[in-house]
Amino acid sequence: MGLVIIFALVTILAAYAGYSSLKNKNFLAAFWGVASFLVFGWFTVMTIIESGFPTGTH
Repeated sequence: MGLVIIFALVTILAAYAGYSSLKNKNFLAAFWGVASFLVFGWFTVMTIIESGFPTGTH
């Protein structure tokens, strides 16, 4: 279940990186930030659907 948390954190950081890069007009970095956001966001959603949301219990 820790995988969901890691994927979610990477997704949030990628969203921030994409936004910050667009704001600075750095289009190559914005492309990679948005691409990372989409890929890791998809991994996060599909992991939650497949394994469920982490509850903190075993």
